[in-house]
Amino acid sequence: MEQQKKYIYSDNDFIFMGKVVEAITGMTLDEYVKKTFYEPLQMKTTGFKPRNFFPLDRIAPTENELIFRKQLIRGDVHDPGSAMFGGVAGHAGLFSDAYDLAVLEQMLLNGGTINGQQFLKKETIDYFTAYHSDISRRGLGFDKPEKDNTTIKEPYPCISASPETFGHTGFTGTCVWVDPKYNLVYIFFSNRVNPTSENGKISSLSVRGGIMEAIYKAMGVN
Repeated sequence: MEQQKKYIYSDNDFIFMGKVVEAITGMTLDEYVKKTFYEPLQMKTTGFKPRNFFPLDRIAPTENELIFRKQLIRGDVHDPGSAMFGGVAGHAGLFSDAYDLAVLEQMLLNGGTINGQQFLKKETIDYFTAYHSDISRRGLGFDKPEKDNTTIKEPYPCISASPETFGHTGFTGTCVWVDPKYNLVYIFFSNRVNPTSENGKISSLSVRGGIMEAIYKAMGVN
């Protein structure tokens, strides 16, 4: 009997995507994105392996990790899979600040163009930020709101987010969301894994979604 289809979260696709970029361009992933996106966008704090270009006092510590690396992680990627790739991988390892991410997300919100430069086609952004599955809320390149947000007990990322919304949440407590319907870019940085990843209050208290919903209400969205 055929098993019912189900969605399983996995980093493998983005790991392979990073390797595809390297194979096509002949450059390492960190070199390619720096040259193609971060430098032209003047994103000066964004990159892999920030120890190479920032003093440690500019980088927040993450977790006092006692199993895999057995040390306080600071300036190195928290994700163990990316760490095994040397801190450069398609699924994890990128460091940034809120201002730089706002520039990147504004470019996406603008349809791929910012400051007179075009980085992506609007059609590409629309395709990768749309729903494409009957069994998952996620788009091809981004996370999305739950399709039945108005009827479920815990709307995601919040009740007022439009179906056009796209973004990403991070295991360490971060998130970035773009809602084209309301011309909104929402970036939230926190560190829920310090001193330990056992702390689940960011999720259990719905802090990220609660703040996002408060922003919608301040904008007059019902």
